[in-house]
Amino acid sequence: MFLNRRAVLASGALASVAAEAAAAPAPVTKILADYIVGARVEDLPAAVRKQAARSFLNWVGVTVGGSREDAVTAAIAALSPFAGKPEANLLGRAERLDICNAALVNGISSHIFDFDDTHLKTIIHPAGPVASAILVLAQHRAVRGADFVNALVLGIETECRIGNAVFPSHYDMGWHITGSCGVFGAAAACGKLLDLSAQQMVWALGIAASQPVGLKVQFGSMTKSFHAGRAAQSGLTAALLAAQNFTSDNAPLEGKDGWAQALSRQCDWREVTDGLGSRYEAALNTYKPFACGIVAHSGIDAAIQLHNEGHFSIGDIAAIELHANPLVLSLTGKTNPKTGLEAKFSIYHCIAVGLLFGKAGEKQFRDAVANDPAIMALRKLVTVRTDPAVNASQCDLVVRLKDGRSVMRHIEHAIGSLENPMSDAALEAKFTDLADGILPPHRVQDLIALCWSVEHSPDMGQIARAASA
Repeated sequence: MFLNRRAVLASGALASVAAEAAAAPAPVTKILADYIVGARVEDLPAAVRKQAARSFLNWVGVTVGGSREDAVTAAIAALSPFAGKPEANLLGRAERLDICNAALVNGISSHIFDFDDTHLKTIIHPAGPVASAILVLAQHRAVRGADFVNALVLGIETECRIGNAVFPSHYDMGWHITGSCGVFGAAAACGKLLDLSAQQMVWALGIAASQPVGLKVQFGSMTKSFHAGRAAQSGLTAALLAAQNFTSDNAPLEGKDGWAQALSRQCDWREVTDGLGSRYEAALNTYKPFACGIVAHSGIDAAIQLHNEGHFSIGDIAAIELHANPLVLSLTGKTNPKTGLEAKFSIYHCIAVGLLFGKAGEKQFRDAVANDPAIMALRKLVTVRTDPAVNASQCDLVVRLKDGRSVMRHIEHAIGSLENPMSDAALEAKFTDLADGILPPHRVQDLIALCWSVEHSPDMGQIARAASA
């Protein structure tokens, strides 16, 4: 039977178009932008607003606490000679910068200790990119606390939902997801405060999509904290550009050759679009009691519990065994850290300080502690056995003693997890400890009160001023 070649080609082309149309994703960027523009603070459940206050309190505390670190000082020294109008405060410091550079520096300060909040499903640190951007914007134009809270929640929703869609592939490819997804959160939150239209919000997300930042190879260096700062700065820039009708593609997330195709091997867009306005990722935020990578927290919790029980002295220990999820070694496998920043990514150091000091706050991750001979000797006694059947929130820690005894602690959910959250009082104590020596004690207590009542603030610039030195 003779077939017309032109007809065959035409039918093939039509089939190809039909298949492509069937495979085309939903207009994810537009759906998300429409939601952000229409979302009202009055629609936020009380539990979500409370979690927003906890997120903000924790962010202010870690940002003030990190403000005197070398990375922050170096960033200010590098940028100040070229900065614009000094209208935004740097938390914990006396200097002021233009809002774009202030967003960068505050973001660096918020993440330098690795002590910030964590969305456990994606390991995104949500508040850093978002709060660092919108608090400086609130010093450029007046922002009420209620609008600030709404923008904060929307920013967290945006970055975490996009993170959900591409995790774990995106993370496994080497991206530091706080930076690469945090830019969307900052753009959405700033765009909300700038009253962008739906089309402008699409453009803001599109401009953000062209600015991913963050490689996991930088863990243990100052550049890890740069990721959170640059995400804040880039998201703010994206919203400011969009407000001036600077355009982008209308499908920057889901489009062919778009963000997801370039940065992930798999994607589930339902994670972004399903349940908008009813399911809140912001309600799932958690807060760190220990100043290091989240996957080490179960091991630290176990070590501190054994320390506190007092059944042995450090000199009695012959060997230490940790049974944990493979992520522990993947993310915190540094065996011989030389600096405090490297020690945050050493499960061996984390176990050692937990057993020796019964603490794992910022002071336990200083350079001097990383090079303490007692800690170095104790690190060498730690062996880590990994098993994918062990949940990332679980571990078993066994301390074998020279007299033949063994003591063990099982952790199902570490302190600070969703199932075992830090209390409000614990968050305040963490804040107070971080601000010690940076702000006067009476100022610290006043600032804590302002953070708890953030939704009722008549002017968010007041909180930024209160948090500066």
